[in-house]
This record gives sequence, C-alpha cells and structure tokens, in this order.
Amino acid sequence: MLAEAWGRRRYKASFVNKLDDAMGEANEVQAWLDHARECGYITQAEVVDLDIRYQHIGGKLSRMIDRADDFCKYAPSTDYRTITKDPRAES
Repeated sequence: MLAEAWGRRRYKASFVNKLDDAMGEANEVQAWLDHARECGYITQAEVVDLDIRYQHIGGKLSRMIDRADDFCKYAPSTDYRTITKDPRAES
C-alpha cells in the first residue's frame, strides 16, 4: 500500500486514499490479533506488543496524511523520473 501511495503522489487525493487504505489494513491486522488471541494462537502479551507497534504505524500514516502537501509538492504533470537532487540542498 505504501509503495502504491508513493507511486501516486503526483495526485494528492490518490496519495491520501492509498495511505487511508493502508491504515485500514493496519486496523484489520489489529482485529485479527484479537481473534488469534481468542483462539489461543498467541498470548495476550504478544497481542499487546504487536498492538502497540500497529498503533505507531497508524500514527505515522496519519501524520503522512496530515502532511500530504509535503509529499505531493509538484504539479500533476510532473515527470518524477526527471527530478534530480540539488547538491546545494545537502549542505
């Protein structure tokens, strides 16, 4: 999902949509973790550990959505393959 979002960054709405899809997938994993615990496949401690990790992922995705303009700063007609780094910007 993240790779698809990055590939669609020339269109802010598509970028945000793919990030939103990724958040949905992360939420689905959290639901499956609860189910796995209920079935005895994993322990409560494992669920807590993994749930915390997925909360961090969700937070990062949410911040990316909030900052979508920083990722989608070129016009839709931009050919990203032609953009080069300005060596002066690294100084």
